[in-house]
Amino acid sequence: MVKYQEAELNDIFAALADPTRRALLARLETEENLSVSELARPFHVSLPAVMKHLDVLSDARLIARQKTGRTVNVRLNAEPMEHAMEWLARYQRFWSHKLDQLAAFLEEEDTIPERGKDEITD
Repeated sequence: MVKYQEAELNDIFAALADPTRRALLARLETEENLSVSELARPFHVSLPAVMKHLDVLSDARLIARQKTGRTVNVRLNAEPMEHAMEWLARYQRFWSHKLDQLAAFLEEEDTIPERGKDEITD
């Protein structure tokens, strides 16, 4: 089970690492269920390049494709992103706690008075 989850997260984060794939997902967020050609239209890359990006997104289960006749429609699939968000939230809690500890330590250091220059030491 853990190996599956790790592989799923690897696929998701690898898919999200590319700016073109993130832009494709953003477009699907605002315009649901687009055909591949409609989805590819605003991008300055070839249709085969867009298809390769869609394959990566599909392998990560971030999109779903449905063929109707000769048209392939693409829609967003949110479930895998929820798994990634859960993983990120765990580390956000960890780092928030560590940064809160650091802030408390630094505030404590600021309240400790420095030795005055006029102090006499033996």
